[in-house]
Amino acid sequence: MSNKPNASATNEELEQLVADVDRGGRDISGFAGAVLFGGAVVWALFQLWYASPLPFTLRLGIFNDTEARSLHLGLAMFLGYLAFPARKSSPKDRIPLHDWVLAIVAGLCGAYLYLAYNQLAMRPGQPTTFDVTVAAIGLVLLLEVTRRALGAPMAILGTVFILYVFLGPWLPDVLAHRGASLERMVSHMWLTTEGVYGVALGVSVSYIFIFVMLGSLLDKCGAGNYMMQVSFALLGHLRGGPAKVAVVSSAVNGIVSASSVANVVTGGIFTIPLMKKAGYGGIRAGAIETASSVNGQIMPPVMGAAAFLMIEYVGIPYTDIIKHALLPASISYIALFYIVHLEALKLGIQPMMSAGAPKTPMQKLAGWGMGVSGTLIVVGLVYWIGVGVQAVAGNAAMPILLGLLLALYVWLLHIASRHPDLPEEISITNPQRPETWPTVRAGLYFLIPIGILVWCLTVEMLSAGLSAFWAVASMLFLMATQRPLIAWFRKQAVRPAAEHGLKETIVGLQEGARNMIGIAIACGTAGLIVGGITLTGLGLRMTSFVELVSMGNVLLMLVFTAAVCLVLGLGMPTTANYILMATLMAPVVVELGAQNGLIIPLIAVHMFVFYFGIMADITPPVGLATFAAAAISGEDPIKTGVQGVTYAMRTAVLPFMFIFNPLLLLIDIEGTWELILVVAGATLASLTFAAATIRWMRVRCTWTETLLLLLVTFMLFRPDWFMNYLAPKHVARPAAEILQIATELPPKARIVAVLEGMNIEGDELVKTVAVPLQALPEDSNLEGEAIGRQRLRNAGVTLSALGDQVQIANVGFSTAAYRAGWEQGWDVKEVKIPNPSRPSEFWTYLPAVLILIAIWLAQGRRMRKESEA
Repeated sequence: MSNKPNASATNEELEQLVADVDRGGRDISGFAGAVLFGGAVVWALFQLWYASPLPFTLRLGIFNDTEARSLHLGLAMFLGYLAFPARKSSPKDRIPLHDWVLAIVAGLCGAYLYLAYNQLAMRPGQPTTFDVTVAAIGLVLLLEVTRRALGAPMAILGTVFILYVFLGPWLPDVLAHRGASLERMVSHMWLTTEGVYGVALGVSVSYIFIFVMLGSLLDKCGAGNYMMQVSFALLGHLRGGPAKVAVVSSAVNGIVSASSVANVVTGGIFTIPLMKKAGYGGIRAGAIETASSVNGQIMPPVMGAAAFLMIEYVGIPYTDIIKHALLPASISYIALFYIVHLEALKLGIQPMMSAGAPKTPMQKLAGWGMGVSGTLIVVGLVYWIGVGVQAVAGNAAMPILLGLLLALYVWLLHIASRHPDLPEEISITNPQRPETWPTVRAGLYFLIPIGILVWCLTVEMLSAGLSAFWAVASMLFLMATQRPLIAWFRKQAVRPAAEHGLKETIVGLQEGARNMIGIAIACGTAGLIVGGITLTGLGLRMTSFVELVSMGNVLLMLVFTAAVCLVLGLGMPTTANYILMATLMAPVVVELGAQNGLIIPLIAVHMFVFYFGIMADITPPVGLATFAAAAISGEDPIKTGVQGVTYAMRTAVLPFMFIFNPLLLLIDIEGTWELILVVAGATLASLTFAAATIRWMRVRCTWTETLLLLLVTFMLFRPDWFMNYLAPKHVARPAAEILQIATELPPKARIVAVLEGMNIEGDELVKTVAVPLQALPEDSNLEGEAIGRQRLRNAGVTLSALGDQVQIANVGFSTAAYRAGWEQGWDVKEVKIPNPSRPSEFWTYLPAVLILIAIWLAQGRRMRKESEA
């Protein structure tokens, strides 16, 4: 009997759907196929070379940032015209002649900054007629390839911003500007790094490509299937097991796939039919898989492409982004896991797989305890061995560590070779739960590249791009050697296995590059939009516009921002959506919050935009992930999307919570106990909110219980809101004490100041701003207030004091203070410090927990009455 799922869409149709969305729909052979395949591999090898330390070590093939961006876009546009047909009706088994012409011209235009770099550098700001012609053609071809790869809405939006540059003098006052000539527009957009070749494309070159490549290689070598099999082994026997497998496997598959659609198809082709068989029904099954897969982009350590853009936009290292994203992503998945459990209780779903020999609660607890403690011990050993070797061996540490890592890899492969390979499919008709430990040990070597990535990021403190390079390098070695080594251990023919491994490696490089075509083009077109904003000064007008729309209310402003994200997401990929909203709205939210006395960390606003950009993949009527899930379940995509939005509400509420309570992003956490309280409270709040949205906890909730659960959720997420009515969070100190306060603040604590001054439009304003202060080096010989002055300078603020008056003399461009809204020439009106007499806001947890216990007991009494009846 076949194990293939009996879904409404065949495997071939689903694979074609992923190909159409992520890699272009063309699957061709012959010379054209070889060019497309070879071009993608060349692009991948170029990006690996650029990400590696080899160019600087060998002093060969060094590309500056502008040259790399130009080659990146040129190759993306060339491959885009070859991979993406002009229309749905266009041939997919061959490449028409006009597409060859467009591909070559687009590639040359995209790479023009590299090809003519020396000539352009000799005449900055003085483009020739040929330069202008190339730039104009490049813009048109970029918009066309954008339409092919990303859809008409993205291309239309890019066109609108180009037209906005020209139509400025004839627009209403709130949007009007002086306008620009054709020469100035194309020069700004194409011949500088202010437009298409701006920050977004730079991040695509430096970070996004290499991480997408890592995910592609992990998927190609079998890591995705391994994670799915482990999830089934751990959870398949539970009540609603297939749904819980979908949640957990999607969380870990976020490392492998940065695409929501690919994540849905990879896991959903097995989990959706199994969920239907278990009793969830097609609509719920599709919605659960969609909600699980889309959230894979917010799960560290490898997040969606937009997360890497935060490195540049927020100005913090990727390790800090991981730290800030960890708690919201974790509690979002915990809440979804609880939701599918509650749905199983509501529907009376029973386990559909055998759990093996019955175990007592103590045996289950002991098993989980041994698993968790064993994992922690292994992680601790790896860390201390690595640190110990570095401390003892010094410069010789690297060869020793590589030798130990190689020995570990060979040993894990030897263990895997003694057992059969994991099945690549899960039976839909007769599902069997795999044994846990044999399944886990069969692919432990897949964790080595992920471990290398985490080690380089957190211990070695390397850049995100270089960390990903070493992970990819280890991944390439793994793919080329795992099959021949396993064959050798099993005493099988090594050569065919080696050839298979080499072929998989090359195909993985090619697929990774093709997955990047749409992302690179999106970054280029988003740069076009950003260029339009910088050329016309639209960003400066957005504050007044948004303040008018929201009437100065921060909550309404956030609702407006979320709605715009969702609407834009109907026709734009998450990356482009994030770039546009982060450019237009993030500074506005921070600024208007400051004017309302609310300190909103910049990372919180960017995470807010990121979350709602991802949510657009679920939202009907155009959520692509929802359509993929509906294609598997055979249900109506609109109904699936509506149900998916219900499940995704737990993710939608989180951004509003961490905007007003940055503790959820692990900002301003003071001590271990506060960390434990924040994590425990946020986790319990997410579970409570899940119960309220499903209206089920132990039994069906009454409306009164539902409202009380929502109240408990708010009390746990925002305990400070209630405490603010008893005592203010901060007390004011004179501006003259700012240096003393800056001296005494602990490392990474934020100094809060109230500023007064005149904005660019001549309005007198008062706003509250904050900036984190880092500790000075231990060898610093500064004393007294000189310490505080230097800490402020390191954050980007230089002060000028005259008596009791303090003025901001300078704010460094692109520093933390600049991004946080500190203004040069403004007066410091007062400094705010934490209120020492304010009770801990965590006392709010006590009544919240008591209410929750009362609901639990009340529902327990109803359960007993129903069972007796």
